[in-house]
Amino acid sequence: MKNSNILENKYYLYMTEFFAGMSVMAVELGASRLLAPYFSSSQIVWTIIIGTIMIAMALGNIWGGRSADKNPNPDKLYTRLIIAAVWIAAIPLLGKYIILGISGLLILTISNNFLILAAFIACMVIFVFPLFLLGTVTPSLVKYTVDSLDDSGTTVGTLGAFNTIGSILGTFLPTFVTIPAVGTSITFLIFSGILLILGLIYFAGKGTGRKTRAVSVVLFVVCSFSGFSDSFAFWESNLLVEDESIYNYLQVKDTDDSVILSTNVLFGVQSIMKKDDSLTGMYYDYALAAPIMAGAEEKEEVDMLILGMGTGTYARQSIKYFDGLKVEGVEIDQKITDLAHEYFELPEDVKVTTYDGRAYLQAIDRKYDVIMVDAYQDITIPFQMSSVEFFTMVKEHLMEDGVMVVNMNMHSEEEGNINAYLSDTIASVFPNVCTVDVRHSTNRELFASMDSEAFAGFSDQVKELGAGGLKEMMELVQAGLQPYEKGEYLLTDDQAPVELLGMQMIDGLIEHEIGYYKDIFKEEGIDGLLRRM
Repeated sequence: MKNSNILENKYYLYMTEFFAGMSVMAVELGASRLLAPYFSSSQIVWTIIIGTIMIAMALGNIWGGRSADKNPNPDKLYTRLIIAAVWIAAIPLLGKYIILGISGLLILTISNNFLILAAFIACMVIFVFPLFLLGTVTPSLVKYTVDSLDDSGTTVGTLGAFNTIGSILGTFLPTFVTIPAVGTSITFLIFSGILLILGLIYFAGKGTGRKTRAVSVVLFVVCSFSGFSDSFAFWESNLLVEDESIYNYLQVKDTDDSVILSTNVLFGVQSIMKKDDSLTGMYYDYALAAPIMAGAEEKEEVDMLILGMGTGTYARQSIKYFDGLKVEGVEIDQKITDLAHEYFELPEDVKVTTYDGRAYLQAIDRKYDVIMVDAYQDITIPFQMSSVEFFTMVKEHLMEDGVMVVNMNMHSEEEGNINAYLSDTIASVFPNVCTVDVRHSTNRELFASMDSEAFAGFSDQVKELGAGGLKEMMELVQAGLQPYEKGEYLLTDDQAPVELLGMQMIDGLIEHEIGYYKDIFKEEGIDGLLRRM
């Protein structure tokens, strides 16, 4: 294939536009999966990704157009495609180290907006350059394909259509095919490979660029074999599972006394199973007060619904301690449910529906004695499960003497924090609300009911419990249980800035936890820090 034939064969250039558009969207979706295990998959992180990529594409469009006018040589374009391909192939190998390096530097040097800045800088360093190069494709191809003003509109429109169709496929394929089937790393390699092939075909057709072709192929192969199997949490040695689903990064860790599920590399525990079947000491134990408040000790049957089933820690504990209790759960991530059965001993007779919690409530008309809302996804809470409208829906699915228990993470005494918003929102729906702080954690459990007697008799019910771990835990809950006084903060479907509120809380928690090491760094530098660690 001669260079002149490629220029005359517009379909090859259209296919270049098609696959470039596909790769841009695939890289964008891959970026979200690369960043999510470290920074969450919140709307804020998505905004950073989209904004960064749009900046890169815009700059690429401007520079690509000027470059094509100055030197309309397609060799330049296809060289840029090859460079972009190799860079994208290197992301699975180097991306996680760049993220951790940037995070480590920032955590010692800044006090505010850590996650936002870390995510933004990481996105800029990792993704701006290759997407800047891909941004040069469209203006360059316009230069090569437009023969005259007579057909310029048709030609540019056709290029735009190929780019758009490619972008559509690049949106659906990673989400529904490649990431669930082979993971994020191989997804990057697949689409970088497509770009590489485009460049190799071009130079092979010309019979030039042998050195460029050879070097790019070698680098691609090195990245493919070195990066695709590397772990996000590469420093961990006791992982049973490290996987991805449509919704989450998934990590199952085996310790001396527990099996733990986390959907974040750096912090957070979503579910835990104690190997000796004891209480966890975490918020699940405190939430066991809800069945007691709902009269589980007196009723022959108690129906419980768990929104955010996870691997079933709360379900297993509730079944263990309360006879006649029937549990069903809703979990949006089927892979988590699979892990629950394989590693966390979730009973097979516990029904788990793979669905969004709010949509599930909207689809059913059953009522329950206890509804547990544990909807945190990594370090955020879905806004649609934090509003007045959602909690009103929960109330409508509770028995008259039923109790809702909500796990609220990232507790703080700071004015206007996310838990103040959640608590005030719930208190605007339920007249009776109590809270208890979980010891040695940032969690707070909130109990709400329409029944004014739900909490009044709790202390008497605790006294009647048999001696053992449950009674000791309930005595701890009773000692810390406080009635909640409603404030003026409110979350609605129209306005629920939970991601921003959550990020602010995380900044405060990080500042508190890292303050000791930051002071050492300021006084003694990196050498002093390394000596103390």
